[in-house]
Amino acid sequence: MTTMLGLMSTAWPQLNPKLLASITSTLRKAKEDDEWEIKCGMPSFTYKDLVTATEGFSNKMLLGKGGFGRVYKGVLPTTTQHVAIKRVSPESKQGKKEFMAEIAILGHVRHRNLVQLLGYCRYKQELLLVYDYMANGSLDRYLYDKTTPTLDWAQRLRIIKGVASGLYYLHEDWEQVIIHRDIKASNVLLDDDMNGRLGDFGLARLHDHGVDAHTTLVAGTWGYIAPELARLGKATKATDVFAFGVFTIEVVCGRKPIGPANTSGGLLALADWVRGTWQGGSIVDAVDPELKDYDRAEVELVLKLGLLCSHSLPRSRPCMRLVMLYLEGGARLPNFHPASLVADGHEDEETDHKALSTSAATTVTILSGR
Repeated sequence: MTTMLGLMSTAWPQLNPKLLASITSTLRKAKEDDEWEIKCGMPSFTYKDLVTATEGFSNKMLLGKGGFGRVYKGVLPTTTQHVAIKRVSPESKQGKKEFMAEIAILGHVRHRNLVQLLGYCRYKQELLLVYDYMANGSLDRYLYDKTTPTLDWAQRLRIIKGVASGLYYLHEDWEQVIIHRDIKASNVLLDDDMNGRLGDFGLARLHDHGVDAHTTLVAGTWGYIAPELARLGKATKATDVFAFGVFTIEVVCGRKPIGPANTSGGLLALADWVRGTWQGGSIVDAVDPELKDYDRAEVELVLKLGLLCSHSLPRSRPCMRLVMLYLEGGARLPNFHPASLVADGHEDEETDHKALSTSAATTVTILSGR
């Protein structure tokens, strides 16, 4: 492109400057269009159809908003299908990059526990993504909004298992490894049957199996960020597992990942609070007080698994294949003590790992006959 523009300026010295600027702009736009179609494929929806679907992006169709822009409910005029339309704000610094990441990743993956991307639209400065509509909204509403019904234990366990299944697919079962980088309750959407579906892949990155990830920028949400990610900025499958562990504990306890400490007035990580509850008596005492009927053995299993997944040492966290085995009863979660979940910060990480009395990442009992 640079060479072509240089030739134009030398070969056509008498060209009107305004015309030259117009040609330059057209060529740059054509190059940009080519890049979009190579990375994202052809646009799937027209801007006119999406304007019609949202009644002109009416406030009454607004589902939510954030730093990225706004999300609207829509009804496609040709099929009457209900959809969710993310309208990326032109002011969003990461808007275009995240927009392309979602299309590149979600446009190719298919799993019952992932929000399905139906297509996109790019019109002038407008960037729009079209998804399956999740009628029951995001999970965080049901955990923290007192006006919504309380989720029972069976629903919570099914949501946890569903997100685990989707994350296993991303890490192990697709043709490349996909690191989500932003697992949290507000990014889990609930369908008509209250099944959890992991969404928002704007921060996601992918790499080949057997190859280390090269992401070097800290991304995610405070409270779900693994210690090594905050320290080194390297997102891996293990940092996703950490976030999943925090998410799991959050769903069981009905508490946010970081909350006020009981006595000091400072802040306390949810995993630390659960571990302290366990050390002080029974880990089941950490369960959401709104839950009146639950299986104590299942709650204990899920809470301990959540703590193990959010271990401070990445090598001591189970992979998602093991997580699925533990949740489905295909393997027995090893016995361990709450004190073994915290590494001594003054020792080398490798030494800490070897010193652990038990590690679910290395000790697995497979149960037969299931």
